[in-house]
Amino acid sequence: MPLSKPMQEALNDQIREEFTAFYLYLSMSAHCEASNFPGFARWLRSQALEEQGHALRIFDYVQDRGGTVALQAIPQPAHQWPALLALFEQARDHERKVTASIHRLYEIAAAEKDYGSHAFLEWFLTEQIEEEKTSTQMVDTLRMAGDHPGALLMLDREAGARTAAEEGGGAE
Repeated sequence: MPLSKPMQEALNDQIREEFTAFYLYLSMSAHCEASNFPGFARWLRSQALEEQGHALRIFDYVQDRGGTVALQAIPQPAHQWPALLALFEQARDHERKVTASIHRLYEIAAAEKDYGSHAFLEWFLTEQIEEEKTSTQMVDTLRMAGDHPGALLMLDREAGARTAAEEGGGAE
């Protein structure tokens, strides 16, 4: 069964959202690298690649279902933040926005009785729980650290080390 027009349009919108997240995390990574936080830069770059993977997963799904992929313009992300906390608050808020977008997709799939898309979106629902949890933990930890350079440097090392361990696990 081919994708309905509303489902196809919504999936194309989601591809844009995922690439927007990719661009945002990549910009955040560049900012952290320039600010001498290589661990956070590495962590954010890994997040960017994960978002790219999400976009491509949806891209492939649309094509597998006989739909048309219509790539849309991606807004230019910010390239500077006043502090790490503000950067990670934006990341958390963006993840919440993506979660709401996935929920809308799920609702469209239910309304269209598109059981294939419904099943496909289950993975994204679960993934967004992890994404929100991780970004919220980063915000909470940075709030605790405050402006203490030693604490920020320690967190930077931990962020870089955690990413290296996760990359070895083949996470998408």
